Amino acid sequence: MPVGLGTRLKLARQTRGMTLKALAQAANCSESLLSKIENGKASPSLPMLHRIIKVLDKNIGWFFEESHGEEGMIFRAGTRPVLTLDPLRRGKGIALERIIPYSPGHLLQCNIHHVEVGGESAGPIQHVGEEVGYVIAGEVELIVGERRFHLLEGDAFAFNSDLPHHYRNAGDRRASIFWVNTPATF
Repeated sequence: MPVGLGTRLKLARQTRGMTLKALAQAANCSESLLSKIENGKASPSLPMLHRIIKVLDKNIGWFFEESHGEEGMIFRAGTRPVLTLDPLRRGKGIALERIIPYSPGHLLQCNIHHVEVGGESAGPIQHVGEEVGYVIAGEVELIVGERRFHLLEGDAFAFNSDLPHHYRNAGDRRASIFWVNTPATF
């Protein structure tokens, strides 16, 4: 079985908010076999893989693509794309410096969130996955569920993305947060 097929299958399933049972029913296969495939202990037949792909609205290439050489692995300083967010795109005063440029093959999303004074994410948002971050510079208020955390340079956090969450610059200078989440959300 190709390395990562099970991981990518699980990511696609979770991104769609499906349980193993729901995917198994929709793809006409057993829940236990899907679990084994996700854990790398079994390989799907080609007809089964096609049924799963159809349910997950993916293409077969997404499950098998690989990167070779430096391209897709190394992202040199000064060459990484930067996205500026606005209220329609989840925040004001926030720029995302992509550490892992978007690609359908990546299981992780990683950015440096640069948050200007007065900047904040739109929110709260919630989705499937996990998030972890490290405050590189400045002060940040992170709100997860009903809890508020005042974070300073060097502080780190981790939480399940299904909890409502958002953040804002809580200081008087630009804040930067190294932020990783899976699956990719935007």
